[in-house]
Order: sequence, then C-alpha cells, then structure tokens
Amino acid sequence: QVQLVESGGGLVQPGESLRLSCAASGSISSINVMAWYRQAPGKQREWVATITNGGVTNYVDSVKGRFTISRDNAKNTVYLQMNSLKPEDTAVYYCNAKTYYRGYWGQGTQVTVSS
Repeated sequence: QVQLVESGGGLVQPGESLRLSCAASGSISSINVMAWYRQAPGKQREWVATITNGGVTNYVDSVKGRFTISRDNAKNTVYLQMNSLKPEDTAVYYCNAKTYYRGYWGQGTQVTVSS
C-alpha cells in the first residue's frame, strides 16, 4: 500500500509560480513511476508530467517549458514546479504513484490562477 499527500496549491495571479509537493509513504520501494495529473471542472482528468525512478521526465505539450517535475528520494517526495501559470492551468492537481500491480492517488490540491 502507498499513501500520497499533496500540498502547495493555492490562488495565484497569471504569470506567477507555485511548487506542489507529493509526499509518499508505505511501500515506497514498489513505486516505479510518479506522475502529476490535473482535473479542471467539467473536464476529464489529464496527465501532466511523469518521472521515472531513473529520473527520466515527460510532460504534456501544454506545460512544456513552464513546469518541471522532480523528486527527492531521501524525502520520498515528488515536486511539480509550475512557472508562468495561466488561467487554463486552474485545476485540482493529483499525485499518482505507479507500481507493477496498480497505481495510487492522492487527495489532490487546488490550484487557481486568476487575476
């Protein structure tokens, strides 16, 4: 079992930055990949970024150049640095941990970008 807790969301103006954190606990050694997803009101949950245990990262096109996913293995934490935020980035952001058998979700953290 893996438990995930997101933090760092909030209300910011366009162009500002936020850093989201996802702290993992439980069977940490079983995690192969960690990812961030987001879900805006009335929309499907979409994948945003992933990072493998080897440090390989991937991003959805809409956030490339603005968002950076990273991890701190000593703290069992994955981060999403979000720069140059746009109103279109407004969503609940969810952390996801993937194991060989299944994935795990956190409860989400709200990000609102508005002037």
